[in-house]
Amino acid sequence: MSWFVLVVSGVLEAVWATALDRSAGFSRLGATAVFLSALVLSMAGLAYAMRELPVGTAYAVWVGIGAVLTIGYAIATGQEPVSALKVLFLVMIVGGVVGLKLVH
Repeated sequence: MSWFVLVVSGVLEAVWATALDRSAGFSRLGATAVFLSALVLSMAGLAYAMRELPVGTAYAVWVGIGAVLTIGYAIATGQEPVSALKVLFLVMIVGGVVGLKLVH
């Protein structure tokens, strides 16, 4: 259950990071509300997962999922350019996350 909650929390990290950008310095109420909600849920899920998982593993997986999804969304929406090297490095992060799950 901890791994499932950790993955969902990583997804929510990407949500709050994207919403933070969209909030325009907290001047847009809707995006700010999404940011705050996703932030609280993401942190709560990370804290829950850390009850059973080592802090280093949990944090690395959480950050890795959030980073890959945030960049992936930015690329998909045209906010960030894509390159072969960027994709390679994102695949490396995913490989690291999967590796951490396999050795735990």
